[in-house]
Amino acid sequence: DTSLAEVNSFSPSMPISPSSMINQYKFEDEPELRDLFITVDDPESHITAIETFITYRVVTKTSRGEFDSSEYEVRRRYQDFLWLKSKLEEAHPTLIIPPLPEKFIMKGMVERFSDEFIETRRKALHKFLNRIADHPTLTFNEDFKIFLTAQAWELSSHKKQGPGLLSRMGQTVRAVASSVRGGVKNRPEMFIEINDYVETFSQKINVLDKIAHRIYKEEREYFNEMKEYGPIHTLWSASEEDIADSLKGVASCIDKCCKATEKRMAGLSENLLPILHEYVLYSEILMGVLKRRDQIQGELDSKVDALANKKTEKDLFSEEIGKLEDKVECANNALKADWDRWKQNMQCDMRSTFTNMAENNLHYYEE
Repeated sequence: DTSLAEVNSFSPSMPISPSSMINQYKFEDEPELRDLFITVDDPESHITAIETFITYRVVTKTSRGEFDSSEYEVRRRYQDFLWLKSKLEEAHPTLIIPPLPEKFIMKGMVERFSDEFIETRRKALHKFLNRIADHPTLTFNEDFKIFLTAQAWELSSHKKQGPGLLSRMGQTVRAVASSVRGGVKNRPEMFIEINDYVETFSQKINVLDKIAHRIYKEEREYFNEMKEYGPIHTLWSASEEDIADSLKGVASCIDKCCKATEKRMAGLSENLLPILHEYVLYSEILMGVLKRRDQIQGELDSKVDALANKKTEKDLFSEEIGKLEDKVECANNALKADWDRWKQNMQCDMRSTFTNMAENNLHYYEE
């Protein structure tokens, strides 16, 4: 989202390097003082007669008054994170809840429970909790506090106190009814624009994600081929006395290129691929949030239509419509504020990701 004019507005004496650009953005987007710090680490395997699963240590440090202690340490498994996400969506249907890494992964990409898979998931779970902690509303959610502080048995007990079956069925029936009714008649212009933006963003981020994976795959193939050429030149030098030094020099050069390529691949897999994939998941979440907003408005529209067709029970309908109008207004305001915040975060993430990638490429070609 950065125009050329913005880039050219840097001081002429300042070198226009990716590092200076990143520093400029960080200076502009200085974070507020934080009072909640969360770390996800120390993955541990558990094998029972029924299943095998991993738990992660969640350490929380805080200076907030609503917490009984300043530090907590609990262990959580992936299912607990899923529970937290569903509770946040239930309590805040029109806020943008951060994505969790998927439960299942593509077969052949990486083995489940391998060190690489567990570490990738740990990083994603760490980011998930810190995104919530940085959110102005979600950070004060009661279920989030319980997730961070309750011991395993306390959390299990709290999970059982969820909504009853009939309540859940009622929510499902309403959701299905809303979706069957078709599109919302009077969707505000702002949400039409957001919907269009999200559709375009989803297409573009999915393409970027595919291209990044292709680049990484080609880079890995190049790296594997190059690894074979160094030893070949070294062996060759043993049987060619006249050009032995030159061949050893080529072997040494290939070895340096191998190391540089390996570093570049690490940059792609650690910094580029996870960010792009997180925003692929965000695009799905945004679609869901817009759909939930439409369902709330759809419920209001159906009551207004029913009131127009009924002569009796006008007072009862008017009261229900008043409540639904408030609900729609709250939903709209929540989504508007969260949309602006999400968009700013996304643009900041994309800027730093691509400028970091450009800088890594510069170092790679210099080496």
